[in-house]
Amino acid sequence: FDGLGAVPQAQQSYAVGELLAPDDAELKAKRARLEKDAPELMQGDKVPCSIITGFLGSGKTTLLNHILRENHGKRIAVIENEFGEVGIDDALVKGNNQAQEEDIVEMNNGCICCTVRGDLIRGLRSLFKKTTGNGRPLDGVLIETTGLADPAPVAQTFFADDFVQQHMVLDGILTLVDAKHIVEHLDEEKPEGVENEAVEQIAFADRILLNKCDLADEAHLAEVERRIRTINAVVPIKRTVNSVIDMSFILGIRAFSLERVLAREEEFLADDQDHQHDNRVSSVGIDVPGEVDEDVLKRWLGRLLSEKGVDLFRSKGVLAVKGRSQKLVFQAIHMLSGMSYQGAWQPMERRVCRFVFIGKHLDREELTKGFKACLAQK
Repeated sequence: FDGLGAVPQAQQSYAVGELLAPDDAELKAKRARLEKDAPELMQGDKVPCSIITGFLGSGKTTLLNHILRENHGKRIAVIENEFGEVGIDDALVKGNNQAQEEDIVEMNNGCICCTVRGDLIRGLRSLFKKTTGNGRPLDGVLIETTGLADPAPVAQTFFADDFVQQHMVLDGILTLVDAKHIVEHLDEEKPEGVENEAVEQIAFADRILLNKCDLADEAHLAEVERRIRTINAVVPIKRTVNSVIDMSFILGIRAFSLERVLAREEEFLADDQDHQHDNRVSSVGIDVPGEVDEDVLKRWLGRLLSEKGVDLFRSKGVLAVKGRSQKLVFQAIHMLSGMSYQGAWQPMERRVCRFVFIGKHLDREELTKGFKACLAQK
């Protein structure tokens, strides 16, 4: 019975037992109870997977790091998807927790809800086979989507592939909501045929973390919660700061309900769904060797966010700074920004500067030229 889960092994054992003792009434009764409970028991035999979603800058990577740093003793793998050709979150995750590098899969070839769904299936298969083969099976998988992903097609993956369906189960869709900026994203007018991702992320949520509550007053938070309830009336909501949350609220919750999703979207299981992004939104990735002059960088970023911040949904970078041994991490949501030093450059590590901007009406040439002007003179 090698390779079978615990429930199929038990089913096989009872079947063999009945062949050897066909008149054993107690054995028959036990097998009948097992067959009755098998569907539910087999769900518990699968690797639980959680989808972490939320609009750009809502705190997804911060939550991911919070989970991975927890002393829960579990082996949790990570699949990351970024909207753009330059990956930043991968470095932020690897640099801030004890997760093993082979348990982190990064996908930067497109959006996980459309162009790289095949990559997601291959990533899930690879993680399961690799970890099962080395005798250290997974306790869970966290899938962090890009902030522009519709979670429905990602969730559909767990019902579209036989291998994934056999070995993994969708535990829940966890949506982070930026308390300060969410209303403007919910109210944004989209071109015809383009879904509002912020609305979809709330609609399909099994748990909502209303994050960054320290940046809004009580009246604003109450209004945000009211807006959330108009989209998803029954989802449990917790207010958070810096994505800090009790693990029991988000992991091992068995909260995803296919029946509830089908009631909202009858075509959920159709294999021809096509998610269309707002073509006004793009990303500009910059990846250059060398170091920046911190003072020049700060002045440039200050001007950039002041002039273009309304259209810049998300900006983030991991940078080498002249005269500093640590990595400078910069993050911004619209005009709200911050930077800090996190982790040292390793002796043999190539000192590079990586930056990504996500927003509307971005000028790649202008952004690249402005950033390169911040590089320190050799």
